[in-house]
Amino acid sequence: MCALYAFMRVADDLSDEPGPVDHKRASLAEYRRQFQACLSGEFERQLHAALHHTMNTYRIPREYPLAVLDGVEMDLTTSQYGTFEELYGYCYRVASAVGLCCIHIWGFQDPQALLLAEKAGIAFQLTNILRDLGEDAGRGRVYLPNEDLQRFGYDEALLSKGIRNQSFRALMEFEAQRARQFYDESASLAELLPPPGKAVFQVMFRTYRGLLDKIVARDFDVFSQRVRLSRWRKMQLVLQAIPTRLGWTRSRFEKA
Repeated sequence: MCALYAFMRVADDLSDEPGPVDHKRASLAEYRRQFQACLSGEFERQLHAALHHTMNTYRIPREYPLAVLDGVEMDLTTSQYGTFEELYGYCYRVASAVGLCCIHIWGFQDPQALLLAEKAGIAFQLTNILRDLGEDAGRGRVYLPNEDLQRFGYDEALLSKGIRNQSFRALMEFEAQRARQFYDESASLAELLPPPGKAVFQVMFRTYRGLLDKIVARDFDVFSQRVRLSRWRKMQLVLQAIPTRLGWTRSRFEKA
């Protein structure tokens, strides 16, 4: 997991570093080439030996890390999505593909886990998008689909000013309900994972679902301050996962 995290952390840093878009694109292209070489046993970065071992040991399809690189690169040129179908493709690359790597490391037998992991990634990324709406707008990025903005009579100008009118609330409730659906559809992934993976997924699921619930509870105020769970709540979620990690619980996974 550390090797995989390091690989994705570097990709994010290359995308977020200051400088012209063309330079960032070139850096990511070179990073992609190095990754492909790493899979063949040619190590050009310190992390490559560990990454090569992880990819081979857990038989992670190369298409997943490559999808992550595709998603990171999308942020260089795409600042808005016209439809949810387009946004789904982005969410799959930057979130679902990461989850698909993780379940290969955790282990699974039922191929249904692949679809459930994909849906969980979509739920997590939609939550991120709602939480970071104001920050992203300040950088000229609007991830909410344009078709949804038009449906509820809300636009980028209002978003950039942090206007929370009835149109905004209706839009956000619609997006929150969409995210809830993906949470509901992916919750059963926990039952297809061994205890260590199940425990990690449990913490992640409850953390992101908790963020979504808090956004709703705050009447969708994502502008005045960053929505986050308290340190105590995070610790509580970790403690709740210990029995699962030790294999003491067998009941169906439920949202806390």
